[in-house]
Amino acid sequence: MQSAVIVDVVRTPSGKGKPGGALSGTHPVELLATVLSALLRRNDLDPALVDDVIAGCVGQNGEQALNIARNSVLAAGLPETVPATTVDRQCGSSQQAAHFAAQGVLAGAYDIAIACGVESMSRVPMFSAVQGRDPYAPLAARYPDGLVQQGVSAELIAARWKIGRQELDAFAARSHRLAAATAASGGFDGEIVPVGGHETDETVRPATTQEALAGLKPAFLDDAMGRRFPEIDWRVTAGNSSPFTDGASAALIMSEDRAAALGLRPRARFHSFTVTGSDPLLMLTGVIPATVRVLERAGLSIDDIDAFEVNEAFAAVPLVWQRETGADPDRVNPRGGAIALGHPLGASGTRLLTTLVNHLEATGGRYGLQTMCEGGGMANATIIERL
Repeated sequence: MQSAVIVDVVRTPSGKGKPGGALSGTHPVELLATVLSALLRRNDLDPALVDDVIAGCVGQNGEQALNIARNSVLAAGLPETVPATTVDRQCGSSQQAAHFAAQGVLAGAYDIAIACGVESMSRVPMFSAVQGRDPYAPLAARYPDGLVQQGVSAELIAARWKIGRQELDAFAARSHRLAAATAASGGFDGEIVPVGGHETDETVRPATTQEALAGLKPAFLDDAMGRRFPEIDWRVTAGNSSPFTDGASAALIMSEDRAAALGLRPRARFHSFTVTGSDPLLMLTGVIPATVRVLERAGLSIDDIDAFEVNEAFAAVPLVWQRETGADPDRVNPRGGAIALGHPLGASGTRLLTTLVNHLEATGGRYGLQTMCEGGGMANATIIERL
């Protein structure tokens, strides 16, 4: 079977997802168009050869409405003949875009595709699409006790797995420490595309300490939607959660034969994929069965994987995942994660892929696994092999 290979991966720096953030003055279409243009320019690729562009975006309203993938393709100056579509698998949207692109190559439907994602949380705030509505109301018959937002889900899994506040804060401080060290050593330089003069991640705080994080108050006390949870002692804070973030990322994916014909060097290949559904109340735990399944499909063990990217929507997620899988903690998010680098929802999947490819190349690792918890109780998992 033809391999689906990753020729290049790029991302914008992260910007704080609030008014005045480094990227808040940039329209989300421009953010995505910037990484699309950079990807083509870096590889001297004729854009007319691209069979499809698949973009992840969660807040598909306001400036991100009306198929932002297509709008960004046109804004980037690609030929009108290049199609594009936008997908929403919540936080895993652009990881799913990468799956769709690679699977299209494997099926012979595409020779070249771009998987990408964007989210401007400063300009299109989280949950703005459902303001004034209860998205869970139609599910009341099946879930009479109601569902919750992700922050409360993080509290529930922290309570169930007995992960204390100190452990959460220590993990969050580690994320900032590793991201700051990677940035200082130039580890992100090859993957970041400048936007409006901004070249570094605004969300990384090098001076963050566990002691400083201990002073923050729990963030989700008011988001329990009228429910009472006696098992929770409320330990999830803004400091041990990912921040609202603006950003975009993209991956150039093609068949191995087409890459060779174009004289392009593949950097990695897709080895295995999976996507799973999970309990929508404990919606952040889907990464555990997704990891088990993708390893089974790959015929690999957890110890065969050289690096893991487990999205840090909340510190509780990689910590619970680590306990259940037995993964070497030193291999988990070795360049820091979303707590430091940000979580621009629709862009996070291909951002993790970007970081993972670059880390494997820098360290000589062979296999990398990334997994992403997703709203509503789902998770994607992907294994790549460095070439």
